[in-house]
Amino acid sequence: MNICVMGAGAWGTAMAVHLDRCGHTVTLVPRRFEQAMELSSSRRNADYLPEIDLRNSIQIGCELPPVLLEAEVIFCASPMAGVRDWGQRLRDAVAKREARSLRACVSLTKGLEPETLRLPTECLREFLPGLVHAALSGPTNALEVAKGKPTAMVLAGEKNREMESLQEALNGPSLRIYASDDRKGVELGACLKNVYAAAAGCCDGLGLGDNAKAALLTRALAEMVRIGRALGARAETFYGLSGFGDLVATANGGWSRNRTFGERIGRGQSAEELLANRKTVVESHRTAEAFHRLCREKNITAPILTEMYRIFHENKDPREALRDLMERDLKAEHSRAG
Repeated sequence: MNICVMGAGAWGTAMAVHLDRCGHTVTLVPRRFEQAMELSSSRRNADYLPEIDLRNSIQIGCELPPVLLEAEVIFCASPMAGVRDWGQRLRDAVAKREARSLRACVSLTKGLEPETLRLPTECLREFLPGLVHAALSGPTNALEVAKGKPTAMVLAGEKNREMESLQEALNGPSLRIYASDDRKGVELGACLKNVYAAAAGCCDGLGLGDNAKAALLTRALAEMVRIGRALGARAETFYGLSGFGDLVATANGGWSRNRTFGERIGRGQSAEELLANRKTVVESHRTAEAFHRLCREKNITAPILTEMYRIFHENKDPREALRDLMERDLKAEHSRAG
């Protein structure tokens, strides 16, 4: 396949490396022209994945239109805040017949658009209604994927021949791809787990111990299921790779930006202080705000998410948030209903 990866952060770069290893024609397109020039000359992503050398077979695109002339599949590896900009650029290219071979768009983005409360594929479909749209998610440390360490992910979209073709194309010796037709559930799990990973980081920062963290993650999964079902997703999706799997990895991995973000807040730093002058994006901060609003509109009970919103956006003390969670009314445990 001829594939264009839009966005050259750690995850976009890692996916380009994997797709190139699978034998596809791959072009990596950074958002900034300066980054494209640097990648072309150094063959290394110094800002986001400095440990990995980019093979010469991976092309670096400085501008999107020339890349799209032969591209069959687009991978959107942008933070949620950049998806709409990429979508507009793609729509313009399609309108000018600069993307004649495009068949599918795969989202690697994990987030919820704050203004519209839309998921990534919903935003991209607005600009590219004629393509097959899918979401790829799961427990993935970008560096491990780039190094070819064993990984499993789920590709979610409508069941059709194009999806089967994509699953086969993405699958490789080090990356096993499962299929799902619950795209909404996969995308909801992918963005919600960032908030709960930050909550787990708060536990670490506060020094609360393994018991507290295990209890938190158990109730976080139940909360993810409750929110997902209320929004039209299937409960079982959240027990899979994009829900439970991604939650476990992100809540415990030392590489996790969201877990580290929460840990530093637990140690006394403010969200505002931590977000200042960052190069990498911490999706949990915006995601908590978007889901807090969505849960209020839909009357969905989400106590952990609510407390994380208050920690992030109202400067609530994490220890006070913990106390409020512990003092909630007693109830029976329902292992699958939340």
